[in-house]
Amino acid sequence: MQFDMMQFLRSSWVLLLMGSLSIVVVALAIERWFYFQRTKMDSEAFMEKIKGFIVDGSYKEAIEYCKTFKGNVAAVVRFGLENRQFPREENDKLMEAKRMEERLNLDRYLDILGTLGNTAPFMGLLGTVLGIMQAFKDLANTTGAGPEVVMVGISEALVATAAGLSVAIPAVIIFNLYMKRVKIISVEMDAVSKKLLVLLANYGEGASGRKRG
Repeated sequence: MQFDMMQFLRSSWVLLLMGSLSIVVVALAIERWFYFQRTKMDSEAFMEKIKGFIVDGSYKEAIEYCKTFKGNVAAVVRFGLENRQFPREENDKLMEAKRMEERLNLDRYLDILGTLGNTAPFMGLLGTVLGIMQAFKDLANTTGAGPEVVMVGISEALVATAAGLSVAIPAVIIFNLYMKRVKIISVEMDAVSKKLLVLLANYGEGASGRKRG
């Protein structure tokens, strides 16, 4: 009895599922990569520019400058500038809410990658168990058959485990890489929020000894 890989691929619903999930992993990895590349920015240089606008009292220019960026950091700073008329404590709370909203954008689809990374091996293992059960069933129904009947069935069944791991390993790696990026951006959003509040307090409207714009 020969191991017909193509026939096994066509008949195994687990492998068909693993193939579909691998496409999902690749699609989400590409989508998130483009998102993080599109929102990538130098937050320190950005805040230096914002500081110059605030010192000059050019708030409209500062807001327009923020609009030229698609990043989460720029969105938080822009929100803080647009609500600068509120007391510092209130503006801090507003920017905290904005950071929460931006965190949702950062986390989008990552839960799917994490779930696939955790569950794909078990789905592959399920396919292997079902395949082994079928192999022993075939052995019982085949009169005078040798152990090669079981060996072929088991070898086919183990393909499901390999397929599950081939989906899970990339998903976990990609998930961890992107989660690290999310943490970095989250820290940057917290940092620029604090910097903006200090700048507004010392150079903004109402600050003593400074020109207002």
